[in-house]
Amino acid sequence: MHRTFAIAMLGLTATLVQAEVAVIVNPSAANTPSQAEVANIFLGKDKSLSGVDQKDWNPTKDKFYTSVANKNESQLKSYWSGLIFTGKGQPLPSVGDDTAVLAKVAAEADAIGYVDSSVVTDQVKVLFTLP
Repeated sequence: MHRTFAIAMLGLTATLVQAEVAVIVNPSAANTPSQAEVANIFLGKDKSLSGVDQKDWNPTKDKFYTSVANKNESQLKSYWSGLIFTGKGQPLPSVGDDTAVLAKVAAEADAIGYVDSSVVTDQVKVLFTLP
């Protein structure tokens, strides 16, 4: 019984510490896309802003893609494989982590990215957050 309670508490704690994901743009960006438009940017269908992706699959990337584009890791890999194979697209440029995304979005006027909301600074503008 104690073990079951401990496992339940660990699950609750893990849920409580999950941070929000912030979708960010450069403050000078003229375009402020909707959530559907953000999905199209990160799926390579909309070139109005330069999407900055995170290199490795992590909790932030997982929450972003499952919430915005309705794709998990294997679905996203399959999606890009199909586009690459047919010559219809290439994945977005990617950088190492939240800090690198934040720096790139802050430095490029037409950049858009996603980060754990805890790293957001006044160098970027938050479009929306994903709980």
